[in-house]
Amino acid sequence: MTGAATPSRAGGFALAATGAVLFSAKAIIVKLAYRWQVDPATLIAMRMLVALPFFAAAAWWIGRRAPMAWRPGDRLQVVVLGLLGYYLASYLDFLGLQYISAGLERIILYLNPTLVLLISALALRRPVRRHEVIALAITYLGVFLVFAHDVRVEGANVPLGGLLVFASALSYAIYLVVSGQMVKRLGPVRLTAWASIVASLACIGQALVLDAGALLVQPAPVWWLSLLNGTLCTVLPVFLVMFAIDRIGSAAAAQTGMLGPVSTIALGALLLGEAVSGTQVLGTAIVLAGIFFLTRQQRRV
Repeated sequence: MTGAATPSRAGGFALAATGAVLFSAKAIIVKLAYRWQVDPATLIAMRMLVALPFFAAAAWWIGRRAPMAWRPGDRLQVVVLGLLGYYLASYLDFLGLQYISAGLERIILYLNPTLVLLISALALRRPVRRHEVIALAITYLGVFLVFAHDVRVEGANVPLGGLLVFASALSYAIYLVVSGQMVKRLGPVRLTAWASIVASLACIGQALVLDAGALLVQPAPVWWLSLLNGTLCTVLPVFLVMFAIDRIGSAAAAQTGMLGPVSTIALGALLLGEAVSGTQVLGTAIVLAGIFFLTRQQRRV
């Protein structure tokens, strides 16, 4: 690896880590908003109403700065990516958060590294390196310890919520793999902006079909939370993760996203009053050790 490439990869990991933390804060905000009895379709539509102007501005900017002739099939692929990676994954996640804690939601979503590696190996014939397997093993041991007490908690709706969030993780893992192939040609800004526009329109359209009046009667706190969710927890991390994929690849970006559960523990304790146990602290340390090992090994490749 050249001296110029090393800072680029290090910056890619930093982008992925920051995006993971901001994405994780989304679960906390959603749980706070649910205290006002807002339904998932309305809440996700409010989030995307806030985010849509930013994505439209990004699409306009990149179109003027770097015009590109779309190839046959490009637009259809972008529509599919938008529906799969941002609309479907987000909606399933919002549904699942009605039934499980923010911490449990985050650990299920961060099955993404294993799903991405499996999809890449099966569909793209990508070899799985030894250090990736070791890093995953270390990190998942930590994740298991962090949320062991949540797994032991019984609840009639936990299996349903867990299944919905797992489906969200699978949907987003497929998106990561496919977008990793397209981003090299279309560019991260163009791809992210247009895929997110598709997802925004789908979310807003769904809410209007189901209950158009619900968007007009939400209390101010829900709108303020949606404003925060749509900007810091949606627009910014989406672009950070796409730039990270461009630099370090989809599998490494997904693995670095294991920082998400760590930040969720801290935010959950601070804003939702979720307890932090000694097991969680130990698990957090193991998660960080796994990510450090991954980062160090990736720099040597």
